[in-house]
Amino acid sequence: MSGALAGKTCLVTGASRGIGAAIAVMMAAQGARVAVHYCSNKAAAVTVKEGLVGDGHTVIGADLSDPSCGEALIGRAAGDLGRLDVLVNNAGIYLPHPALELDSEEWLSRWNKILSVNLVAPAALCQAAAKVMAEQGGGRIINVGSRGAFRGEPDGPAYGASKAGLHSMSQSLAVALAKENIQVFAIAPGFVETDMAKSLLESAAGEAIKAQSPMNRVARPEEVAEVVCFLAATEAEFMTGGIIDVNGASYLRS
Repeated sequence: MSGALAGKTCLVTGASRGIGAAIAVMMAAQGARVAVHYCSNKAAAVTVKEGLVGDGHTVIGADLSDPSCGEALIGRAAGDLGRLDVLVNNAGIYLPHPALELDSEEWLSRWNKILSVNLVAPAALCQAAAKVMAEQGGGRIINVGSRGAFRGEPDGPAYGASKAGLHSMSQSLAVALAKENIQVFAIAPGFVETDMAKSLLESAAGEAIKAQSPMNRVARPEEVAEVVCFLAATEAEFMTGGIIDVNGASYLRS
């Protein structure tokens, strides 16, 4: 199959819906074989996999709230696909935890859960993938961060902190792994039109959220997927270490 990702093998975490599903669909359309990861909704992941262009795709379940599953998940993906060229750490969770509205036990519980899924699990996956990629002669790691890492998340500080950590880890690994021909990137989306954000976007706050961008809308999942696929392609090599904003100018940083 021809395409920018022809012959590539890719693992996309959190690919049963939303941004992850859009990434899996677009990668397959560009010639890649894709491992569709899910946490709990196997049926949705299978539906995504069955809709992918081409052959050789696979579905893999793993609960990333237990980061120790990282090595097994990478091993399974590399085994099913025959190798692993691209890892996309897309899976993540958001739990509101306003500082003054929770007792200390619940406050720390939510911090631990969010950091486990959004930062520690991607760290485990990055290390395991890097070992596989180094043996193969190279690869790409793309971590899906957030605009919230820069502008702050007042009702979800652990979410903002986890994404800031993900960005920083990406930059550190870009330097550490360059000699192994492994490039590492992060992207920082703003609001995206997904099932997770649907209720908020359809609420009274929806118009104000859209107005944060001068384009007066939020991103479509496919727009985030386009950036991920570009970074996975050969031409993006010298962008390693970059954090790419995908927020419609809703937050500008220097």
